Amino acid sequence: MSFLRIRWLFLAVFILPLYAQTTPPVPSIVVTGTGEVAVEADEATVRLGITREGKTADSVQREANQTAKAIVESIQSLGIDRKDIQTSQLSLYPVYSEGRPEPLQRRPAVVGYRASNVVSVRVIKIDQAGPVIDAGLKAGANQLEGVSFGLIDDTASRQQALQKAAADAKLKAQTLAVALGVTLGPILEATEGGVSQIRPMQAGPEMMMARAADASTPVSPGQIQVVAHLNVRYKIAP
Repeated sequence: MSFLRIRWLFLAVFILPLYAQTTPPVPSIVVTGTGEVAVEADEATVRLGITREGKTADSVQREANQTAKAIVESIQSLGIDRKDIQTSQLSLYPVYSEGRPEPLQRRPAVVGYRASNVVSVRVIKIDQAGPVIDAGLKAGANQLEGVSFGLIDDTASRQQALQKAAADAKLKAQTLAVALGVTLGPILEATEGGVSQIRPMQAGPEMMMARAADASTPVSPGQIQVVAHLNVRYKIAP
C-alpha cells in the first residue's frame, strides 16, 4: 500500500466521526397520542377474608384453615373451577393486652392470637360474582375486601386503543404544524408508551352494607377503560 493511500485512509478515519458530530439535528415535531376504548368487563375477582382469634396460635390457625376449606368447597359447589380459587395472605400474629404492662415488663402481655386468610376467586361469568360472595360469607368468611373487574382477552381493545392513539398523535402533529407555519413530513420514530386498563372496583364495606339490607349481594361490573399512549416524532419538511 502506498504512502499516499495510507494517508487518505487515516484522514477518512478522523474526518468521518467529526462530520457525524457536526451534522445538524433533523427539525421535527414530537407528540404523544392517547387512545381510549370502553369495554364491558367479562371477568371478576372476588376477595373474601377470614379472621379468627383465640388463646393459642395452633387453635386459631386451625380454625382459619378449616373455614378457608369450607369456603373453597362452598364456592366449588357453584361450578367454579378449583384452579380459579386461591388462598393467599396467610398471617398469624399475637394479640397484646391494651393495659399498661406489669412492672419490670418491657411490653404488654400476649393475651391471644389472630389468624387471617384471604380467599381470592376468579369468576369468568359476571353473574356468578354475587352468588360467590354469598356462598363465601355463609361458609364463614367475615370480611369482604371487594370485587375487581377485568377482561379475559384484551387484545382487540388494545389494538383499537393504539389505533386511536396513532390518529390522535397525527391530529396533534398536524395542528402544531399549522400553528407553527411549517409543513409536516414523514414519521421519523414511533414508540409505544404503554397500554393500561382502568378497572372498576366495588368496595367491600359498601357491598356488606348493601347485603345487610338484601338477601343477595348486588354486583355491577361496569366498563373497563383500555388506555394506550403513543409517542411519535414527525419530520418538518423543508
